[in-house]
Amino acid sequence: MEFQHQSLAAGKWFTLSLVEQLGNIGSEVGRAMRARGDEKRFEGAVARALELFDLTLSDPRWRKRLKELARARELFCDAVYGGSTYGTSLEDLDRYFYYFAVAARSNR
Repeated sequence: MEFQHQSLAAGKWFTLSLVEQLGNIGSEVGRAMRARGDEKRFEGAVARALELFDLTLSDPRWRKRLKELARARELFCDAVYGGSTYGTSLEDLDRYFYYFAVAARSNR
């Protein structure tokens, strides 16, 4: 499998805290939100966000949080496809993930 985030997939991702991982996912969610209307940029941001979700789900440290993480991924997919199942929007998810980014920056 070829990763867009090569250094993260090679192991760096697993050195980040959960807050940092979710903040990074949030960055891609925000990029997807802002890229609507530009199919290539939108699809790229969606693919990168899904890759980061999948890396987070594969992190053994978060085994007890798999349900929560998988639900966040599911809500993201719903938002990408119009929010018809859960009424989720990329704006909702951007607000949710924003606080993880702020917390990650304050911990540096």
